[in-house]
Amino acid sequence: MSVRTEFDVRQEVLEAEARIRLHIRETPLEPSLWLSRAGSCEVYLKLENVQVTNSFKLRGASNKLLSLTDEERQRGIVTASTGNHGSAVAYLLRRFGWQGSIFVPENASPAKIEALRLLGADLRFHGTDGAETERFARRTAEETGRVYISPYNDPKIIGGQGTIAVELEQRLEGIDSVFVPVGGGGLVSGIAGYLKSADAQIEIIGCQPRRSAVMFESIKAGRVLDLESEPTLADGTAGGMDADTITYPVCRDRIDEFILVEEEEIAAAIRLILERHHLLIEGAAALAVASFLRVADRYKGRRVVLILTGSRISLEALRSVLAPGEQSG
Repeated sequence: MSVRTEFDVRQEVLEAEARIRLHIRETPLEPSLWLSRAGSCEVYLKLENVQVTNSFKLRGASNKLLSLTDEERQRGIVTASTGNHGSAVAYLLRRFGWQGSIFVPENASPAKIEALRLLGADLRFHGTDGAETERFARRTAEETGRVYISPYNDPKIIGGQGTIAVELEQRLEGIDSVFVPVGGGGLVSGIAGYLKSADAQIEIIGCQPRRSAVMFESIKAGRVLDLESEPTLADGTAGGMDADTITYPVCRDRIDEFILVEEEEIAAAIRLILERHHLLIEGAAALAVASFLRVADRYKGRRVVLILTGSRISLEALRSVLAPGEQSG
């Protein structure tokens, strides 16, 4: 199956901004004195960990669900998620009184599963890899006549995630580089597609865990690969992608560099943000911090933004992070 061609990301983002503004939170953009000193530069943290549902995923989910027709909503909704996208969809279903089912991998984060249950989600479990779960959910939607909502492979999802870039553009001039965690590529496609359409010189750094670097390996190979992922603290970015995902060409053309980080670096980044900023972040959010620290000496005198994508981390994972001597793997 061939990968579809790129669409107009900027237009999707602008339409999403108008559609979802009343339904999401404009998250803070805070300077980090500690990270700025580490890189002799200006570092800002985009705090999507304090977004409603504690993740940027509400942006894309809101844009997609609010774009559906009444007839489509009445048929019902199916989605798949490692947790954050599912929580965003569950929140919206509960808020608006719509019906839907959420499929998650059997090994999804306990903290994220608990959040879904609290939101009253119709929760279904299948598989142990995000891509496997997504394929099953898509088939279920087709067989039952319901609407499938992809976590990333949809222009409306990408447009919603890209509203982060609108807020960056409005709040901070002269951005040189943006570090963005990458899973299926919806977030980085929205941010990169929007920012680079106005200024091609803005550097976009894609951040992935070495244990699940499917987008990086796919771009290196020149095609979407079907790869297994190892367990990682950055579970929100783990797993594979649809073979025809529209995020692939955007990531290929708009990400300037990938940085792959080790589990120890992810854990250290979670501890750093907790200690220095008194903020809780999950492993996927820590990718941006860990990646910046890996290459901080390159950024002297530059203005850098790190996207902190979410805060849902299980107590078990947090304990392993705070007691690194006991951490396995």
